[in-house]
Amino acid sequence: MIHHEGIHHVSLIVADIERAKTFYREVIGLQEIQRPAFDFPGAWYAVGSGGQQLHLLVHEGETKRGGGIDTRDGHFAIRVTDFDATIAWLTECGIEHRHNRNSITGFSQIFLLDPDRNIIELNAAR
Repeated sequence: MIHHEGIHHVSLIVADIERAKTFYREVIGLQEIQRPAFDFPGAWYAVGSGGQQLHLLVHEGETKRGGGIDTRDGHFAIRVTDFDATIAWLTECGIEHRHNRNSITGFSQIFLLDPDRNIIELNAAR
């Protein structure tokens, strides 16, 4: 049997690492952390205080989605502390998003796309 401790990291494919780093630093507010000296570009970020990480990987393959925000497509979620402040911040940054304060999940959800069209969910306790 496998005994889980939690999710260690999520990896996302990006085309332009500098553009992606700007987005995840300035819009999402993540802190970049040390990354091993791989032979390909990328960046690692700390997510929250529990040791979880986000890894950005530059890849030129055909793995990008073409559509808009689809809440049923693959995505990762980050818990935020203030739903309304997060919506206000995304609006101020000019980031298109969809939100549902009263989701049947039991928590409020915000969905958006990063510059490479990866879907991100930001959610908050109600």
